Amino acid sequence: MRQRPKRHDRHQPLYTPEERVRRDNTVWTLVQGVLAPLQFLVFLVSLFLVLRYLYSGVGETAATVSVVIKTLILYAIMITGSIWEKVVFGKYLFARPFFWEDVFSMLVLALHTAYLAAVWTGFLDVRGQMLLALAAYAAYVINATQFLLKLRAARLSQAREVAAEGRAGERALGVAE
Repeated sequence: MRQRPKRHDRHQPLYTPEERVRRDNTVWTLVQGVLAPLQFLVFLVSLFLVLRYLYSGVGETAATVSVVIKTLILYAIMITGSIWEKVVFGKYLFARPFFWEDVFSMLVLALHTAYLAAVWTGFLDVRGQMLLALAAYAAYVINATQFLLKLRAARLSQAREVAAEGRAGERALGVAE
């Protein structure tokens, strides 16, 4: 009889102590910490340029180049993020703590890649390409929110652990006195 896989307990810490040490000691954590805000900044600029083009018809080249740059940064963050995940969790993708974020990341990658294909093949007209870019950007925002919520939960969990250790230490001191 097959057993069902364990469900992720919402109170289970995001990282084991060993994973936290690996996370804190790899350069890939810093790389992700630099690329994520850079990608968000490029996203904001590109979003403005795409919306400006859709509204006014002005700046097609700037909007197109900005989406291509955003996509290249996305590829960089996905590749380095996969390396980070391998170092920390032992799997390049779909490690337990980030499984659903990685699943949705595949949609984000697919939409951005479809945009590049549309530009290079002319499959869609420029307006269609820009609307596809907006779909990719909507997926990116959802995915970024997933990661931010997960990291916030990890920080809160770690803070609870530290507080619990502090209370245990205080009780131990009280008993020793």
